[in-house]
Amino acid sequence: MNEGLPDDDSLAELFAALALEAGAAIMGVFATDPAARAKKDASPVCDADIFGEEIILNGLARHVPHISVIAEELCESGKAPKLDGGAFILVDALDGTKEFLQKRDSFTVNIALIRDRSPAVGVVYAPARGELFFAGERAWRFLAAPGSQLPPRATWRALRARPMPERDAIAVASRSHSDPETAAFLARLPVKDVVSTGSSMKFCLVAAGEADVYPRFGRTMEWDIAAGDAVLRRAGGIVVDPSGAPMLYGKEAEKFANGPFIAWGDPMAVSAYCGEPAARR
Repeated sequence: MNEGLPDDDSLAELFAALALEAGAAIMGVFATDPAARAKKDASPVCDADIFGEEIILNGLARHVPHISVIAEELCESGKAPKLDGGAFILVDALDGTKEFLQKRDSFTVNIALIRDRSPAVGVVYAPARGELFFAGERAWRFLAAPGSQLPPRATWRALRARPMPERDAIAVASRSHSDPETAAFLARLPVKDVVSTGSSMKFCLVAAGEADVYPRFGRTMEWDIAAGDAVLRRAGGIVVDPSGAPMLYGKEAEKFANGPFIAWGDPMAVSAYCGEPAARR
């Protein structure tokens, strides 16, 4: 069912171009009144979520109309398509709406391709920082202003997660979703510092070798994490549940909700701190 898909690098470049375009619209709202309101689950939504998603969905419809798209606000409106078991795309046009509304800079645009229930391609763009993380055949990062073109490949920097240190590890955690389970898990690790930030930037810090682990025991949705998961996996890391099993995507019966997970820069750490050893990808 995956026949006819563009190659991974071509898809990643398409996702990056759409993220840059959406980023320009999002930053336009950032400079004005975002018109925030509450969704059914009490989480915030604003004009930037809507405008960014519309740009991405329109672009995907033009370039890859044969691939199903599951997007956050599309699901909220009850218009998400049924999946057929083939590849599909997950979109979160503004991950970290709370960060956005508080005028912080760690909100992101997330687009990912899911193939065989795993993230194969992903783009995470932080428009307020002008920083884009890119996962095609490999993982890269580069600087690009909202609305700009992709910069030359010579300016891209390869991402590589690092081995888990025996001491002085660095963890990343959600700024707005701290909980006792996360604190208890981190107490078992040789963690020296915990860096708090928002959105899928946490995955990107681990992928860049700037942190070692990101645990999340609270509820998330597939579109929240798929792009960051793709970047981390292409950088040599892994995302697993607390037993050590890889995260799976396409959970329609659960309305695309995730259970707890841990993102590791070093897959070999899974055997020490989770359940069964996970194969290095």
